[in-house]
Amino acid sequence: MHALILIGSRDPEGRTAKAVKALVAGVTEGGGTVEQVWLTERDIRMCDQCNHDGWGVCLSDGTCKHPDDFAGILDQVRKSDVTVFATPVYWSDWAERLQAFVNRMRRIAVNKQGRRGLADKPVVAVCVAGGGGGGSYESAQHLVTALGHCGMDVLDAIPCRRQNLDLKLEVLKATGRWLAKRTAPKT
Repeated sequence: MHALILIGSRDPEGRTAKAVKALVAGVTEGGGTVEQVWLTERDIRMCDQCNHDGWGVCLSDGTCKHPDDFAGILDQVRKSDVTVFATPVYWSDWAERLQAFVNRMRRIAVNKQGRRGLADKPVVAVCVAGGGGGGSYESAQHLVTALGHCGMDVLDAIPCRRQNLDLKLEVLKATGRWLAKRTAPKT
């Protein structure tokens, strides 16, 4: 089983990174492999809403015209056995770079060809709130809704707060082991 983790955080030592490390540990203990993509290190542009209707080739062809890293990362999502969307929480929402990626993915998924490899893709949402710890539940629900618009199979959403992160790290490690077994390719 191969898991792809898309990380919206910019901090490799932060709370979201700790959550990702726990999940990675569980996946590898379960016999799976993991690839991490730090979206803040990639060129991911926001949607331009190309024509007067607010659409473009996303609607007609299921692709995006931007010559950035979006298409390559989307290909990685399509090839993975499971994809995890991990983000810090800002104002009860997910990190901006992850928003840009998911919003464009949501648009191309309107097209039948664009939805190829996304429909029924097993995914997990991990939303980690720092500061006062609020907003993780709202953020997770919003991400679940967006991934559902792409036709993805949301296996779990794990909201984490600064106050319960130690407990959630254990949950994430167990989730990683479970994912490795649940989403292992059939032989």
